[in-house]
Amino acid sequence: METRVRPLGGSLVEQFEYGLDAPICLTWELTYACNLSCAHCLSSSGKRDPRELSTEQCEAVIDELQRMQVFYVNIGGGEPTIRPDFWHLLQYAVDHQVGVKFSTNGVRLTPERAAFLASPACGGYVDVQISLDGATAEVNDYVRGPGSYDTAITALENLAAAGFKDAKISVVVTRQNVTQLDEFKALADSYGATLRLTRLRPSGRGADVWDELHPLPEQQRTLYDWLMANGENVLTGDSFFHLAAFGEALPGLNLCGAGRVVCLIDPIGDVYACPFAIHDNFHAGNLLAEGGFERVWQTSELFQELRSPQTSGACTSCEFFDSCRGGCMAAKFFTGLPMDGPDPECVQGYGESALAGERTIPAASQDHSRSTPARNAPVMLTIGRRPDLVAPPVSACAENPLAGFRPKD
Repeated sequence: METRVRPLGGSLVEQFEYGLDAPICLTWELTYACNLSCAHCLSSSGKRDPRELSTEQCEAVIDELQRMQVFYVNIGGGEPTIRPDFWHLLQYAVDHQVGVKFSTNGVRLTPERAAFLASPACGGYVDVQISLDGATAEVNDYVRGPGSYDTAITALENLAAAGFKDAKISVVVTRQNVTQLDEFKALADSYGATLRLTRLRPSGRGADVWDELHPLPEQQRTLYDWLMANGENVLTGDSFFHLAAFGEALPGLNLCGAGRVVCLIDPIGDVYACPFAIHDNFHAGNLLAEGGFERVWQTSELFQELRSPQTSGACTSCEFFDSCRGGCMAAKFFTGLPMDGPDPECVQGYGESALAGERTIPAASQDHSRSTPARNAPVMLTIGRRPDLVAPPVSACAENPLAGFRPKD
C-alpha cells in the first residue's frame, strides 16, 4: 500500500479523498427491527438483533460524536422509531449539539410526534426523511408492501399540519418509478418538502431484486437529464456520480466518500466503510473496543487503505474517469465486479460487458429478514413463488416474496 501523503492545496474533492479527522456525517442504523419487509432493503432488516447497543451505550456514542464535532448523524434501520428509546436518544443528541437526520416509513409519526419535531425542543437540529418509492400506491407498495404508501402520506400530512419545515421525501430510484420524477417533485412541493433521490444498490435483499429493479440504460439518461434540469432543488447525497460520464458533472461532490468522509455504525456497534456495503469485507471494527469510534475511524486498516491512492484498472484510460471516478464501490462488489473495474451501471456501456463476463456474486454476510413474512410484505410478481410451492398461499401477503432465494455463490 502506498504511503498516504495529503497534497498541499488542491480541490475539496482531492482533500476529501485523503480522509478527515472525523466524518462530516455518518449513518447509524439503530435497529434492524422493522414493520415492513421492503424487497430492496439494503440491510435485510426485519428482526431486532438481541445484541443491540443499550440506551447508555448509545448515549456514550453521541457523547463521542459531540467531542469529535461530527456535524450530524443519519439515523436509520430497520425502522428506528420502533426502538422504545428512539425519542429519548433523538432529544439526547439535540441536547448535545449533534444534528439528527432520521429516515422513517412514517409508522409512528403521529400528530403528537410531528408536533414535538416541529417544537423548539428540537431546536432546528432535526431533519425527517419519509421513505417513499412510488408517487402512487401501486408503484410504491410493489416494493415496500401494501399500505406503506398511505402510511408515508399520513406522516407527511402530520408534519405539514404541525408546521414542520422542509421534511424530505426520500426515493430509491427504480425502473418502475423513474418515470414519476415530476410527480415526486410535485408531491414534495405540495407538502413544502424537499425531494431526495438515491440510487438502488444491489446489497442486502436488494441483491435479489436488482436485476428487476435497477433502471435500464435509457432510463439512466432520463434520470441524468432530469437531474441536470432540476438538481439544484433536489438532494441526491452524491448517489449518482456514475452518471457524470454522460458529460457535465451533477451538483455535489461526485465522490465515493466511503471511509473518507462517511461511514456506518450498525445496531451492535460494528463500523462499516459504507452505508450501502454492510458486509464483512467492509467491516472496520467495533466502537465498543478500546478507543471507541474515534480509534476505528482514525486507525482502521481498511479506512487507511481507502484513503490511500486507488488504482482503477481499465477505467483510468477512460476519458470520463475524472468525472465518475469508476463509480460505486458497493455496486461493483455486490455484482461480483472487481473494485478497479467499471460500475455495473456505467453509462458508457463498460458495465454491461463486465457483467457478461466471469464473476462471483458474494454471499451475504448477514440477514435480518423475518423467518415468516410480515403481514404487509411486498409481493413482486416475478419473484413471488418458491419452485417447491405446491399450493398458492392463503392470501397474497402470506407468502414471503424472497423465500427460497439466496445470493448466488
